[in-house]
Amino acid sequence: MSRREEQLRAFGRLLDVFDELRVRCPWDREQTNESLRTNTIEETYELCEAIMSDNSDGIRKELGDLLLHIVFYSKIAAEKGQFDIGDVCDSLCGKLMFRHPHVFGTAEAGTSGQVERNWERIKLEEKGGNRSVLEGVPASLPSMAKAHRIQDKARNAGFDWERREDAWLKVEEELRELSCEVGVLDAERMEAEFGDVFFSLINVARLYGINPDNALERTNRKFMARFNHMERKVSEAGRSLRDMTLPELEAFWCEAKLEHP
Repeated sequence: MSRREEQLRAFGRLLDVFDELRVRCPWDREQTNESLRTNTIEETYELCEAIMSDNSDGIRKELGDLLLHIVFYSKIAAEKGQFDIGDVCDSLCGKLMFRHPHVFGTAEAGTSGQVERNWERIKLEEKGGNRSVLEGVPASLPSMAKAHRIQDKARNAGFDWERREDAWLKVEEELRELSCEVGVLDAERMEAEFGDVFFSLINVARLYGINPDNALERTNRKFMARFNHMERKVSEAGRSLRDMTLPELEAFWCEAKLEHP
């Protein structure tokens, strides 16, 4: 048996197992699209956590959990006579082939940038597709990921900085505007300017090939490691964080930075 045959058999087994669960397990039988939605979001973040940790076993496990949700939603739809997992796969295959004419057609795309531009153009041309370049950005995306996606789509439509270095001028402009609003202490205007600063920084990150969400998560992890180190050292000294002066905490923090660069 070839590996592809083994894979197909494993997927078929998953469908058989889930059919049994949907019939015989009270919990699985009661679930709906809405009841699963929050869990699906949680599973997606757990997969992201495993990816950030470069944990191959964790990635395998979390991919399985996410695949279960895909099968679950498809099963619920099949019970309603809407579609089944086969329709999901066929629809995806059709979309991938249609949007990759450089692979399955006669179009040419020598770089990933060309592929992305073709992708956006084809999506706009699809019958029933997005009427606007930005229409396909999910409203429920976290704000940072949404900003990055908006900027990426605008780039694929030809709206971007000619030189990435120039984007820093926009960051400096937004920082000056924020500084002025902070001086006035108008909460709504400060929030608006903070948003502009974040958006411009995310744009710079994109232009330099940096994923801003990954960058911030990396800093989060670094700060947590350093803070936990400092907290542990303070405890070993028989004291608590609240009892220490800021210069004393700073000394422990400098030590933590050496341990967790």
